[in-house]
Amino acid sequence: MNKKIGLIDADLLGRGTRHPNLSLLKLAGWHKKQGDDVELVKTWEDFESAAGAYDHLYLARVFDFTKVPEGILDRKNLTYGGTGFRQGFVTYAPNPEAPEAIERSGFLRALPDAVEHTMPDYHLYDSFVADEIARGIHAGKYKDYADFSIGFMTRGCFRHCSFCVNQCSNGAVFHAHLKEFLDPARKMIYLWDDNILSYPKWREVFEELAETGKRFQFKQGMDIRLMTDEKAEILSNSKYYSDYTFAFDHLEERRFIEHGLDIWRNHSSRIPRLYVLVGWDSQDANDIEAAFLRIKILMQHRALPYIMRHEYYQRSKYKGMYTTMARWCNQPSFFKKKSFIEYCEANGETSSAMRYASEFAHDHPEIAKKYYTMRFDQLSS
Repeated sequence: MNKKIGLIDADLLGRGTRHPNLSLLKLAGWHKKQGDDVELVKTWEDFESAAGAYDHLYLARVFDFTKVPEGILDRKNLTYGGTGFRQGFVTYAPNPEAPEAIERSGFLRALPDAVEHTMPDYHLYDSFVADEIARGIHAGKYKDYADFSIGFMTRGCFRHCSFCVNQCSNGAVFHAHLKEFLDPARKMIYLWDDNILSYPKWREVFEELAETGKRFQFKQGMDIRLMTDEKAEILSNSKYYSDYTFAFDHLEERRFIEHGLDIWRNHSSRIPRLYVLVGWDSQDANDIEAAFLRIKILMQHRALPYIMRHEYYQRSKYKGMYTTMARWCNQPSFFKKKSFIEYCEANGETSSAMRYASEFAHDHPEIAKKYYTMRFDQLSS
């Protein structure tokens, strides 16, 4: 007898997300192969009114700050999981359980292998996207749902970063060949690999991608500290989609970041983008100064920063300053042409941006003097 299965993307129902949840796509694909009826639960109200109509429900959450209504996780016919539930960190050990284990109520650490390696059902979100377009949202906002094949070819990372769910992983390992999740009808490919440049057989991954003739992108920031001439040449000559994105998480990594950027510049004229993590190590003026210095270093190497605010930034006396820095840096059209203070002034003398900049400069004039007037078009070479 066919079952009725409900799938809940908690991040979508929370703050919204531009990315489909890969685990839910795989669960949908696996259940449909069993002949089950599968639906995306599109609102919490739908869940409350129809929860009893489903034989089983699955809830996935990527971000731990996404709120789930009280009592939802206690449902007897609900399985939940994802990196948003920090019940131990990710290790990517194979999960040999029988597929039926996914219908066990409560927390599920990892999908059974048979489900993990199922072709995703890329049509799971079709009705949601159609609803959004019907209410006037531009279809381009949902290109990740419509245009991309999605998956991991490798899993894991050796860095053990304290802020990352991968901190228990001991290195990148093979996960799947591209054919496992490639939909030939989709224009492009994106990959969630944790640290592709650390994988010993990284060339084989790029060869598989090249054979498709499709454009592709690694959505996580790649590790520019591992850049070599060979990697830069292959990356720069690939059919890469959008920005080449790396990461500059800590100032202590400066010499390795600069070395990687120098190698990159020898092979490509494309301006790379680097995630700049803020609000994690501290939430004070020292953290803001470290962010400004990383921004300056990136300017000098003709690279763009993208401010990644850890949620801890909200604890800061200067949380408005973090927001203003992010708005300046994360809009290249402003960042390439205006200094920080020019950006704030362009918002107006009475704007919140100007107020936050002025308050911080009053408390820390030496930091403001060093960094407020630096400009990308003057420092980039």
